[in-house]
Amino acid sequence: MDKTSCKLTVFFENPFWVGIIECNEDGKLTVSKITFYKEPKDYEIRNFILKKYNQLNFSPAVENVVIEKQKSYKKRQRDVREQVQLQGVGTKSQQALKLQHDQSKSEHILQNKKQKELDKMRLFALKQQKKKEKHKGH
Repeated sequence: MDKTSCKLTVFFENPFWVGIIECNEDGKLTVSKITFYKEPKDYEIRNFILKKYNQLNFSPAVENVVIEKQKSYKKRQRDVREQVQLQGVGTKSQQALKLQHDQSKSEHILQNKKQKELDKMRLFALKQQKKKEKHKGH
């Protein structure tokens, strides 16, 4: 049976509060970044996840090997306490976010090229039409 886990980390990254959702499914890590403008309360985070989780834009999957054995209750408590004190995101998450950023950047560049080409064609057609109308007048 495959194991799926999601982890939400909220931290302050000047000047905003940022949340990182890391989902590990079938050894693949996907990440989504959420920007909160003010410090979110627990109930606000819960409502956000319940209502807008499907609208989140996750990064492409990155290979992530997780070897985890059963830990004792005390060890799990200690790990949770350490994770709460840590700030930032892991390197795998950073790689996934960078991949998502590069992908959206390349899509944006392609859209800009298409728009410029359409504008160029439209202006050319307008010049041709103006040229024909000017010629008809004589």
